[in-house]
Amino acid sequence: PWYFPKPGETMQQSLDRECKATRESVGILDASTLGKIDIQGKDAREFLGRVYTNAWAKLAVGKCRYGLMCGEDGMVFDDGVTSCLGENHFIMTTTTGGAARVYEWLELWHQTGWPELEVYFNTVTDHWATTTISGPNSRKVLEKLTDADLSPDNFKFMDWQAATVAGAPGRIFRISFTGEASFEINVPAHYGLQVWEAAMEAGAEFNITPYGTETMHVLRAEKGFIIAGQDTDGSVHPFDLNHGWAVGMKKPFPFIGKRGMQRADCVREDRKQLVGLKTTDPKEVLQEGAQAVFDPNQSIPMTMVGHVTSSYWSPNCERSIAMALIKGGLNRMGDKVYFPTVDGRTIEAEICSPVFFDPEGARQHV
Repeated sequence: PWYFPKPGETMQQSLDRECKATRESVGILDASTLGKIDIQGKDAREFLGRVYTNAWAKLAVGKCRYGLMCGEDGMVFDDGVTSCLGENHFIMTTTTGGAARVYEWLELWHQTGWPELEVYFNTVTDHWATTTISGPNSRKVLEKLTDADLSPDNFKFMDWQAATVAGAPGRIFRISFTGEASFEINVPAHYGLQVWEAAMEAGAEFNITPYGTETMHVLRAEKGFIIAGQDTDGSVHPFDLNHGWAVGMKKPFPFIGKRGMQRADCVREDRKQLVGLKTTDPKEVLQEGAQAVFDPNQSIPMTMVGHVTSSYWSPNCERSIAMALIKGGLNRMGDKVYFPTVDGRTIEAEICSPVFFDPEGARQHV
């Protein structure tokens, strides 16, 4: 679902209510559409280290890790969290729209690049229903549905554990795309409705609020989390995203894209880089795709220096927020950038960090 309107609500009113409910108490999302690929074999770790930009050799059983996947040119084309189910067994999540492409990519490289590696893939997207519970009261809701130990000391952020939830066998992942304390519950697909209804009943006292994909987009943008294919466009590598922390340049075997992102064109200082934007008028919401200029008085044709990739009204920040790819943006924090509109106006914004809410990231670790 896009959003869950109550009678008489506009779309924006629904989004505001869903966003605030998730930050203030607890929200629930059907995330079943996320791509899921089961990966097994004695060379699974080695394979993951080659297709992801970061390291996977030491990921322990019971742990999860975020990864970026690049093409041979070094440009990001998907991201997601992969979890270690066993020493030689992993479950990879992909973007919803990228699931088939990623599966094909893995098979392509295994069959034509590294056929000597013993590793096997199965797409299991439709095998699992995923219910995500997020917010300060998410743990209280889930504790009503399972006997698993959910205490922060024993179930840390980016851990997972097998558990029975609302009578269904499944897995619980402490993964967050909202920046809140969050639990992704995966159960066999035919248990999906059963778990959802049980969660709604258990969360009633906390005003548990279903939220759709648009609220998901707003919540992740408040945290500066990217969406591959929206904040990337085939011309963006991890360092453009300020995601160098997710690139293991010292890995023993070169990962796909390492050479590509080191080309002369990819190390220019004036590359378009992902930044946040705060409009001078906090109520002014930029158009996604709006073109940026540094000099608003320049005559036409103006020199475009980037564009808006994501833009929303944030009820939790009480202002508009946006992310954009701006030339040399990471070195221009605090600078002004301008967006001419089709009706002759010019919108002024300040370049800032793309993390607008809870910049320390404390809430997801609670």
